[in-house]
Amino acid sequence: MLETILLSMGAIALSEIGDKTQLLALALAAHYRKPIPIVLGILCATLLNHWLAAMLGYWINAWLTPEILRWVLIVSFIGMGIWMMIPDKDDIDAEHSRWKKYGVFTATLILFFLAEMGDKTQLATIAIAAKVGTVIPVMMGTTVGMLLADAPVVFIGDRFAKYIPVRTVHIVAALVFIGFGVAAYFADPSSFVPHVPAP
Repeated sequence: MLETILLSMGAIALSEIGDKTQLLALALAAHYRKPIPIVLGILCATLLNHWLAAMLGYWINAWLTPEILRWVLIVSFIGMGIWMMIPDKDDIDAEHSRWKKYGVFTATLILFFLAEMGDKTQLATIAIAAKVGTVIPVMMGTTVGMLLADAPVVFIGDRFAKYIPVRTVHIVAALVFIGFGVAAYFADPSSFVPHVPAP
């Protein structure tokens, strides 16, 4: 369980650096200057979004045959690695203005949940859960990873962000995910036997 939490936490923390949701955290912090409700909004949005993502990954693990699951993971992880090399665009201002009237916490909760839909970190959560066949440890790890990347930005703002070598972090994250894909390629298909039946 601890290994799964640490794996999920590290992979997502690396994925989140320079991601659009980290840019969103920076924009919200600059606009509201109320870090506590912003961080709480990020926490709640991530828990909900990544629980759904981990459940989908769990279902994939439980229902696909070992050989199909193996190839799904190979393609997913290598695809994630390639996607990591493509920088996100900062296109959140219009979306932010639509929700800011609802207050700091609610705006953060809604914006983060929507921003995570189809995002790198959500897809990485699905892939990790499909690999390990469990939900709670993955959700815990990915949520902590998101907070490790986003909370300092909220509290310290661009004073923190400008010292992060974003390109280097993206390369490291890409290599990590490609490494997962290569490991899945060389793994024994029997190691991908579903762990438990899906709920």
